[in-house]
Amino acid sequence: MPDRAIVLCSGGVDSTTTMAIARSLGFELYALTFDYGQRHRFELEAARRVALALGAVRHQITRINLTSGGGFGGSALTGEGTVPRGRSGEEIASGIPATYVPARNLIFLSFATAWAEILGANDVFIGVNAIDYSGYPDCRPEFIAAFEKTARLATRAGVGGGAVLRIQTPVIRMTKGEIIRKGLELGVDFSLTHSCYDPDERARACGECDACQLRLKGFREARVKDPVEYVKRG
Repeated sequence: MPDRAIVLCSGGVDSTTTMAIARSLGFELYALTFDYGQRHRFELEAARRVALALGAVRHQITRINLTSGGGFGGSALTGEGTVPRGRSGEEIASGIPATYVPARNLIFLSFATAWAEILGANDVFIGVNAIDYSGYPDCRPEFIAAFEKTARLATRAGVGGGAVLRIQTPVIRMTKGEIIRKGLELGVDFSLTHSCYDPDERARACGECDACQLRLKGFREARVKDPVEYVKRG
């Protein structure tokens, strides 16, 4: 019987390639997606498509309200302020942007750790990236290492001498182009994915937000055309 793995699935390029890597390693996939009040809600449908296409045994969509209406907020992705568009590569690479959702990956990994304990899974996969990323502090290797240590101290399996929880980050040191090439090598259909922070009512990517620009840059580096539809292909 294959080992189980929780895979955080946003429906984007990084998490989809991460799930394909987990599958290639022989894991039985349990996909976990969060409906946290994000304005780019089309990513939830993309996550469903990806989880189905990659053969997840189960796809759990968990609702947590991180908007100001839920008492949190603090991010352009949850409706506070506008999503930045047209920023230069230097601007994207410097500072923490308005699209940062406070402690998002800390929250997501906490849920994933709890589900892993319930399912008896020893591995949690997350598609964080520290190379082509938008300055989010919870995508750094230092955070992942600290969370893994904390999770081992906070779980029954960790303190009871059972199997040790591993936080797997297979794309953390890859460029976006390398991630796309790896996904294609593993048979990923990127037309199923969604990355845009500010899509139109038809789910077309804006082509100008940070996420679109990084995605398009990655496809240029991979020398393949991005199969999703854009309002303006930057």
